[in-house]
Amino acid sequence: MIILRLFGLILPLVAALALPAAADNPFAPVARVNEQVVTGYELQQRARFMTLLRAPGDPQKEALKALIDERLQSAVARTAGITLSPEQIKTGMEEFAARAKLSADEFIKALAQAGVDAETFRDFVKAGLSWREVVRSKFASRTQITEVEIDRAIAQSSKKNGLKVLLSEIILPAHTPAAKAQSEKRAQRISKIKSFAGFSAQARKYSASGSRGRGGRLNWMPLSNLPPQLRGQVMALSVGQVSPPIPIPNGIVLFQMRGIEETGIEQPKDVSLEYASYLIPGGRSASALKQAEKIKGKVDVCDDLYGVAKGQPEEVLQITTLPMDQIPGDIALELAKLDPGEVSTRLTRANGQTLLFLMLCGRTAELGEDVSREAIRERLVNARLQSYADSYLADLRADATITYP
Repeated sequence: MIILRLFGLILPLVAALALPAAADNPFAPVARVNEQVVTGYELQQRARFMTLLRAPGDPQKEALKALIDERLQSAVARTAGITLSPEQIKTGMEEFAARAKLSADEFIKALAQAGVDAETFRDFVKAGLSWREVVRSKFASRTQITEVEIDRAIAQSSKKNGLKVLLSEIILPAHTPAAKAQSEKRAQRISKIKSFAGFSAQARKYSASGSRGRGGRLNWMPLSNLPPQLRGQVMALSVGQVSPPIPIPNGIVLFQMRGIEETGIEQPKDVSLEYASYLIPGGRSASALKQAEKIKGKVDVCDDLYGVAKGQPEEVLQITTLPMDQIPGDIALELAKLDPGEVSTRLTRANGQTLLFLMLCGRTAELGEDVSREAIRERLVNARLQSYADSYLADLRADATITYP
């Protein structure tokens, strides 16, 4: 019953696959590849097999292309002295059949119902395994994956979130009791705004954020970039709605939702952020801001700041890795807007007397329970091998003599 469900709808299609040109002699060549041939019978069998697998494209054309490629691949394997044991081939057949939740024997029985020989299946698996060994032996030395590349892959995965949001922000100062009292009253009025233009005007007039000149408008960002304590409040907003005032260290923030979209990919969690904080005396004075701009032009990554801080007290520069929910709220909010290597100079410390030069070093996404760094390494290795294999096969095709009798 499993076999009938798997192939029952396709059986009428494969019955129609035939090769009129090879009807008199099914073993006549339909292609010559250097010193090897592809017969009409092989082509008919492979076309039926590919139809059963629901492979895309025209079955005849794709089958012929695959068989020609396999002739080139098998020649290289022979030259390299690569041979497969019967046990290796049998294991490969079992693994392939398992994709259809069948044993190899059940799969072969299903193929027979559609007129496909077991040898066709065996040749297909053998060709794939041999080529894999060729590629690994030839290119394995070029596929060493570094820890930095794994970190980068994890960081990239953190951008694949289920939701991304388009926000505007207003950050009001609250670094003194008087400023806090004034900002609380102003924040209550702003939270009642209904229009984008009204919120933008208030941002230009009152916001202490770097987005002030843009009317508070931020770019699209993954929802997971935001600190956990803010995500729920942002998620509760409809388009155009303004959040209640949200207290952060030395400030009050309000968000207006301008857009929200699903990415169609499950949202991973950011476990930790690595960031650098470098202290510049003078707060937001012209000289301190000028020094910050000068430093910004010198550094590309967080480690470059060690050179900037050389000879200064140790507390001037800190490079920290923390779970997102343990990062101070004002810092976490600034980091949410940054990509690795980007800088913020909006924040101050010591009652405004010290400018905080903030740089995001990287985001590390939480790995699923069944995912490990080794699994990511293997995925990167396989992707690199596939790239080398595709290029190598293209070269083999270009150098081959292929004719069609």
